[in-house]
Amino acid sequence: MSDIKKELIPMLNQALELEHAARIQYLAHAELLKGINAEGVISRLKEIASDEQKHEEMFRELVGSYLGGEPTMGLAQTHRAKETKEILEVNLKGEKDAIDFYKQIYQKVTDNKKSLQYEFEALEHQIRHVIIDEEEHVVELSLLLGI
Repeated sequence: MSDIKKELIPMLNQALELEHAARIQYLAHAELLKGINAEGVISRLKEIASDEQKHEEMFRELVGSYLGGEPTMGLAQTHRAKETKEILEVNLKGEKDAIDFYKQIYQKVTDNKKSLQYEFEALEHQIRHVIIDEEEHVVELSLLLGI
């Protein structure tokens, strides 16, 4: 196994743990919302959770099938929140932190294109796709917060 694959596997496993935690967090937060405007926010949180599940599956496949590693079964830290504004703020911060980390992974992949002769396009495409999805989540959560 190449050195770059050995570097990427733990990074992608950390991304997998972040996505797993995000999905659980979004679903739990959706169950806490109450009130006159809650239905739309609940629906959006559940939709984002579904996106996070797709990201989990993608990171799991990249680690296992493309890089020959063992996908983690771990879970990153989750963050409690109770009120709608706090729930949206906690998740917005999580999305931004994830984007920052995924951009580091993306840069490492693109910097090592030649060493990833048979994996580069899949890695580059999938990680870029996740970043785009997460940026969409930032926009949506910001709109819900009115910022």
